[in-house]
Amino acid sequence: MRNNIKWRNPAPAGNVNIVMDESYKVLARKYRPQTFAEIIGQDAMVRVLRNAFNADRIAHAFILTGVRGVGKTTTARLIAKGLNCIGTDGSGGPTTEPCGQCEHCLSIAEGRHVDVLEMDAASRTGVGDVREIIESVPYRAANARYKIYIVDEVHMLSNNAFNALLKTLEEPPEHVKFVFATTEIRMVPVTVLSRCQRFDLNRVQQDQMVSHLKMIAEKEKARITDPALALVVRAAEGSVRDAISLLDQAISLGSGEIDVVRIREMLSLADRGRILDLLEMIMKGKTAAALDELRSQYAEGVDPQALLRELAEAVHWVSMLKISPKIADDPSVNPDERVRGLDLAKALSVSILTRAWQMLIKLLDELVYSPNQIMAAEMAVIRLTHAADLPTPQQLAKMLADAKSSGADDTGQPANRTVAQEPQPEKNEVDSDLAAQVQEPKPSQQVTESASTEAEQPTSPSNDTPQTQSADIETPTKPDKVKDEVDAAGKCQTYEELLEFIKSRDETFLGDLRSALEVVEYSYGKITAKAKSDASAEQKEAFEKKLSSLTSSPWEFVILRPEREETKQNAEEKQPDVGEAPPPVHPLVESVMEAFPGSLFQDSNGTRT
Repeated sequence: MRNNIKWRNPAPAGNVNIVMDESYKVLARKYRPQTFAEIIGQDAMVRVLRNAFNADRIAHAFILTGVRGVGKTTTARLIAKGLNCIGTDGSGGPTTEPCGQCEHCLSIAEGRHVDVLEMDAASRTGVGDVREIIESVPYRAANARYKIYIVDEVHMLSNNAFNALLKTLEEPPEHVKFVFATTEIRMVPVTVLSRCQRFDLNRVQQDQMVSHLKMIAEKEKARITDPALALVVRAAEGSVRDAISLLDQAISLGSGEIDVVRIREMLSLADRGRILDLLEMIMKGKTAAALDELRSQYAEGVDPQALLRELAEAVHWVSMLKISPKIADDPSVNPDERVRGLDLAKALSVSILTRAWQMLIKLLDELVYSPNQIMAAEMAVIRLTHAADLPTPQQLAKMLADAKSSGADDTGQPANRTVAQEPQPEKNEVDSDLAAQVQEPKPSQQVTESASTEAEQPTSPSNDTPQTQSADIETPTKPDKVKDEVDAAGKCQTYEELLEFIKSRDETFLGDLRSALEVVEYSYGKITAKAKSDASAEQKEAFEKKLSSLTSSPWEFVILRPEREETKQNAEEKQPDVGEAPPPVHPLVESVMEAFPGSLFQDSNGTRT
């Protein structure tokens, strides 16, 4: 008697009993594809699978990847149906057109087939869970053609679980097939990917999605306008499940035709026309008007994050119109929006649009972490309006060039402005002549070499006066100039001149000469020196040959024994330094020392460096 009782809801007024024969099923499940022909937007995958089934070249493992709601799990179940379908007469084989009526198709669709095992890797991630699969693999299917393991979100398995599965996945028994599904293909080890046949499921295009939703709406006897469908599809971002779920929610709004206004209210989206109004205000720099429009849309229930996202989409759309105006021919675009978008594309440059896009992307990230989203959105609008009228880098470069050519400085102000217009720091009297002094040093401004240079280069005993050179701040002497001076003199009168000449020709030879010899006496063509180490006859000949080739004159080196004669450098070191006046200082150096006290220091001889 109890088995004949049907569960009834409490009787309403009037004693009318309502029998709940069937529970409501959401549209995403109700219209899930039952054959490969019903899958939309994945033509390449369907074509490969059909050819593989027809040619009996079915892989032992598949991996399906893509964004949410594009049909990964649905495709996995269809593969399982196709592999185990026996047809209405019970004699069918593997097919891409499962009958949907045999016991295997029905039980797989209802999720109760004993040989099609579905596992959620997000909740079963360990080696123990994979061990259950490995231990059951050797046993044949109970009553089907293949034993099929469907692992959803396979990227959630641990590394140890993946490693435990590798051997079985590489060489499974003939009666076993694996179908994996994941949204994060980069997290799946390459060793697993190389053992599977991979299919990348694409986002569904807008026109295909609109046609699919229109078909479902007709079957559900719902009236919804094409612009409203286009708005639903744009919000779904290529996901079929998201689009059908939004359509299901839109149908529940109420009776009558569903238009764009209701969809925008449902999604908390701003009106596209008002978004373009806001964009125009921002690009014209009207901060107060833009803030008023923002607050008005927020008061009507628009989410601040959705508003900024819509604003970014509008900037992207106008940028695309700037590059390719034919995009405006999209039938889903309102005629008024098309005209306004083309006008904005003509008025705004690519640099301004790309700058607005970059700022909006950054502002959207900041909005997520803001404690008050409307305040963050208001600050975002303020930043956008103040940045809208800033010159682009190309315009700024042109302004600076025009300012310089018209006698203005780098700030764009006239060069002859007075001190009252902009305070200037105090300067020394010599600062006005610094440039001229650096460019054209006078002979009277030349100073002697520093004492440190004299210590490195030995001087001749007969040369009592220090050799003068150019000022401390000057351009380095070029080798060609030294060559010209030596050639003009005919010969090097001092050993220092000879060293300068050798330095201009061969610095390596100069180093060898200084490290091997200590000069005692010098005359052009003959050098008397003491060897710092045991000098061989070959080294002496090499020096003579090298120096002769450099000067085009014969040279003779006389190498003295260490105890015979005192070197020139030692003799100079023994001479007392009595009353030698410090070298004169260049006026430019004096001005630098006065402007920056303590910036220069003195060496051991008192020379400022």
